[in-house]
Amino acid sequence: MENTNKTSVSNFILLGLVPIREPRIALFVAFLLMFLITLLGNIVIIAVIHLSFQLHTPMYFFLSILSAIDICFISVTVPNMLKNLISDSKSISYSGCLTQVYFFISFAGTECFLLAVMAYDRYVAICSPLQYTLVMNQRLCHYLVAGSFLGGFLKSLLHTLLLLRLSFCHSNIINHFFCDLTGLYKLSCSDTSLNELMIFIEGPFTLIVPFIIIMLSYCRIILTILKMSSSEKRHKAFSTCSSHLTVVTLLYGSTIIINVRPSSAYSPEKDRVAAVIYSVLTPMLNPFIYSLRNNEMKAALRTIWTKL
Repeated sequence: MENTNKTSVSNFILLGLVPIREPRIALFVAFLLMFLITLLGNIVIIAVIHLSFQLHTPMYFFLSILSAIDICFISVTVPNMLKNLISDSKSISYSGCLTQVYFFISFAGTECFLLAVMAYDRYVAICSPLQYTLVMNQRLCHYLVAGSFLGGFLKSLLHTLLLLRLSFCHSNIINHFFCDLTGLYKLSCSDTSLNELMIFIEGPFTLIVPFIIIMLSYCRIILTILKMSSSEKRHKAFSTCSSHLTVVTLLYGSTIIINVRPSSAYSPEKDRVAAVIYSVLTPMLNPFIYSLRNNEMKAALRTIWTKL
């Protein structure tokens, strides 16, 4: 028989980044600035790519999609976190929590797939430059982006549907600044073994496989670059790849730490730090990483600025 002591939870309490009240105003100002910088930086990237004809290439098309994802990604968690920092009420409804989980996993998964697509684009451009325009045609680019979104949203749908089968009782306090899967599993009265099993089954597909594709692509890219006779070509190729590798390191490093580990190794403090890195810092830094280290982007920015 089903346990009659189970109670239905209608909302959850998010403890946030820190349990004490004193630094909340400072944190609110800091994260508000990071949120605004992220929005402005990524909107500028999208606008520059759209307005500059010389940037109408597959690489910058993928970059504009990455910027749009970053805007959506940071908007899933930070606005609610800012509200909680200046409010005594830190509750989020059950449906709101599941919605946050769904879109957070969706955009995180989509970004992982898209970074693999961008690595493949660089591989074709550097290792097979004569076939680049033939291989990376407009149709393939659109299919790769659509596939990235499909993969991310299907991954999220799987975990969200599995969450619906869980019951929550006794406590509704999540020791995080947003609704995360592990925190919800800790609160559940139900058996979460199936939920955790699915993380280990699909985790290698959505995290490890794209990461392996990225690493294999860059192994081939590095070997090709080392064989180039021109130091100028080598510098340009390394400059383009280093920006992408920096983003990959930030996102994948923190994401793999969070997702590919058993629930027994759960640490709220480490999870919050890693979550800030991949959900707040990475979307904010991406525009600077790609624009400040990219001569074509800087030239396009200067051209548009002079026309204003």
